[in-house]
Order: sequence, then C-alpha cells, then structure tokens
Amino acid sequence: MNTETAGLLLALLPFIIGSAVVPVQIIMFILLLKSPEQGTIKATLFVAGMTLVRLAQGFLFGFVLTGGDSSVERTGVIKYTLLLVIAVLLLITAYKKWRHDEDPDAPPPKWLTMFDSVSPGKAFGFGALFPLISPKLWVFALSALAVIYETQLGQPNSTIMYVLFILLAQLILLLLLLIRILLPKQASSLLDSLSEWLNRNNRVIVIVVALVFGLLFLYQGITGLLA
Repeated sequence: MNTETAGLLLALLPFIIGSAVVPVQIIMFILLLKSPEQGTIKATLFVAGMTLVRLAQGFLFGFVLTGGDSSVERTGVIKYTLLLVIAVLLLITAYKKWRHDEDPDAPPPKWLTMFDSVSPGKAFGFGALFPLISPKLWVFALSALAVIYETQLGQPNSTIMYVLFILLAQLILLLLLLIRILLPKQASSLLDSLSEWLNRNNRVIVIVVALVFGLLFLYQGITGLLA
C-alpha cells in the first residue's frame, strides 16, 4: 500500500465508521440472521441489496452528478459542501436523540416486527431500501466519493477505492455473517447479546457518534470552503 492510498483510506475512515456503526442497520441484520428459516441466506441478500444500491450511488455520482468533470476544484467544493450538509444532519440527530425524539433514519417499527418471517426476496428489498431512505447514509456515500475523486486516482483506481469503501462500511455485517457460517452454535448467543446491547445503548451510541462526527465534519466543511 503506497502513501497516497494510505492517506486516502485515512481520509475515508470517518465515512466508513459513520456508515458502519448505524445501530438500526445492525439490529435489522441480526434479526434476519437469527431467522429460524434461511437466516443466513436472508442476511446475505440484505447485504447484497445494500451493496447494489451503494454501487448505483457511485455510478450516478461519478458519471452523472459530476457531468464527466472531475477537476480538483469542483470536486473539492462538492466535498466540503457535503461535509456541511452531513454535519448539520448529524448534529440535528444528536439533538433529537438527546431530546428522546425518534431517529429520522430509523425504519418504521413494523419493519422490525416482521423481520423474522420475511422472505429472502423481501430481505434483499429491505437491504436495498435502507440506504435510500437514510439521508445520512446518502451523504456518507457521496462524501466518500467526493474524497476519492478529489485525489485524482483515475477511473479504475477510483472504482476500486469506492468498492473498498463499501466493503469496509459493511464490515461489521460481513463479520457477523462469517461468524454465523463458521461458528453456528456460538453465534446464536453472541447475536442475542449484541442485539440486546445495541437495543439498550442505541440512544447513547447515536448521540456520541452523531456529535463527534457532526463537529468534525462541520470543522472540515467550513475550513475547506474558506481555504
């Protein structure tokens, strides 16, 4: 790994972490993974749906939103503007969670109650729909793309880096899936404990993550646009 690639991964790290530690996303995945029938298949299709949508977001942003113009100046303005947008969204989320309001990214409650019995096809649909209805996941993905394009790696390398971003953003889900496949007996108690912990600490996790990254992105967005 060269210095440029390592620096790019470091720049992408906040977007990777922000995309990966969404508690509701992990809880939905665990519910599918624990399904008594075809749980592993449903969870796999859920991740596949998310991956497909994120790839489509990359295509649209890279080839449509930029209009074929990937100049450093234009991409930099887009990146810092997106950072300000996501900073505002995250700070609003932190405030609402502090006030005990509902998370705007959380799916309707009926989603969670039906996850045990959904078909594999619906699991794929839920996976595809979740990144589309989550404003923060949209902006995380678009901000990551702006950072990648600003580095001017060229189309093939930029595509590879964006695919790597997707894989790392979904690493927690992929690791849980791998544990379920390799250690099915131990996985059951682990998934139960993790699900219980996430449900119990969901509010605190969201507040901390949203506040930390919200302030970080606010600083980066303002200083970047004023530079």
